[in-house]
Amino acid sequence: MAYDEESIVHAKEEETLILVGVAIGGAIGSVLRYLIQTHSLQWFGTSFPYGTLLVNVAGSLLIGFLSFILLERITVSEEVRFAILVGVLGGFTTFSTFSFETLNLIQQGNFISAMGNVLVSVSLCLFACFLGLSLARAI
Repeated sequence: MAYDEESIVHAKEEETLILVGVAIGGAIGSVLRYLIQTHSLQWFGTSFPYGTLLVNVAGSLLIGFLSFILLERITVSEEVRFAILVGVLGGFTTFSTFSFETLNLIQQGNFISAMGNVLVSVSLCLFACFLGLSLARAI
């Protein structure tokens, strides 16, 4: 299948818009994560990674809710959908921080807290995603 030059240019422009949207969304999500994690340390202390748990559960709820809304209920451009779902929520949630903090708990000999973090994080994030999707379907 042959593509003309105009189609190729148009496809590259669309991809560029998606990349810019994801980058801007990622910056927004990362800043939100930083603010929540910083304030969580002040609110809850440092004995458990509450900030990471909070952003990952909230992000799971939001991705369940927004993925359905943005794909099934309202019409948005592909650029906006990627900016929100990949950019903002990708920058907001963080599996790498979850892994690092869990490893730190293990290295400090806090095995119960480490396993608790794994069980609570995975369980709550899956439930939050299910809840978000269910809420979106209900409206």
